Amino acid sequence: MTATAPVSERPAKEPKQPKRQQRFNEGTGRLAATLLSPTMLVLGLVVLFPIISALRESLFTSGTKLDANGFIVKGSTFVGLQNYADIFKGDTGHRFWNAFYNTTFFTVICVVLETVLGVAMALIMHKAFKGRGIVRASILVPWAIPTVVSALLWKWIFQADGIANNLIGTQVLWSTEGWQSKLSVIIADTWKTAPFIGLLVLAGLQTIPAEVYEAAKVDGASVLKTFTRITLPLVKPALLVAVLFRILDTLRIFDLPFVLVGAHKDSVETLSMLAYDQAFNTRYGPAAAYATVLFIYVAVVAYAFVRILGADVIGEARAKKPGGGGKAKRRREPAPEIGAAAASNTGMGV
Repeated sequence: MTATAPVSERPAKEPKQPKRQQRFNEGTGRLAATLLSPTMLVLGLVVLFPIISALRESLFTSGTKLDANGFIVKGSTFVGLQNYADIFKGDTGHRFWNAFYNTTFFTVICVVLETVLGVAMALIMHKAFKGRGIVRASILVPWAIPTVVSALLWKWIFQADGIANNLIGTQVLWSTEGWQSKLSVIIADTWKTAPFIGLLVLAGLQTIPAEVYEAAKVDGASVLKTFTRITLPLVKPALLVAVLFRILDTLRIFDLPFVLVGAHKDSVETLSMLAYDQAFNTRYGPAAAYATVLFIYVAVVAYAFVRILGADVIGEARAKKPGGGGKAKRRREPAPEIGAAAASNTGMGV
């Protein structure tokens, strides 16, 4: 009789499986690249090409001027970075920094107010009560209205003889220079776009299992602790996406203050309005320079937002790479709220 080796001592055939998996991934990658190439081509035409064109235009100046011999020269002249340097000089520099301040001010104030109100709207819409469908529809109506129509509506409300002055019982000129014009833009923008954040947060709330809240209730957690320790952490991904979208959108704010208050108002003039004014007066080189500066500002803010608040996501992406030892460690450490739910379900809840 010939002795057979134990099963544990037989050579394993599993090393061949990673090779097949690798070939499958490479083929999938090529297929994905082929399928996505038309979309990337369209994005290159509608996104990349305008950006390159704006960068090129910002290096030129157009118009009619006299050359060294006194002859009239009409057309574009290469000036290098002169358009960018002129942004920070004299009256132009004062106007630029004022627009930069207004853009940042509107972004910070509006996004904070919209986030608070949006989360409150989402919590209300998530509750089960009679007439919830009507409440959801009424909350989403402002977001569905076009921005220009919303601006015209609020312009009628903020007229000298409008509803706003009748409610407060005093005469306020909302469309003139001063704090009141800033306040009118903040109110109108918050009213319109807070439902957008509420809609995305509501989608995140609907993915939270009801068993987690039941476990927290068994553990005796208060409403505030349930919100801060369970609801907010689990809805954080959707909330961050909503806030990021609103930051990018508010940094490019143009139509609302332009229609509601008007152009050439120092109190509400933004970088987008400044670039539009330069282009409207056929100063395309400075307009492209303003647009490029705004593009860089938006890109830096978006990168900082994702880098700071999305640090955990980046860390998990790195852990998935070969040699990343943090992945297994994270799997062994359950989240606090999941641990509390498991403890309560097994009878170990405090």
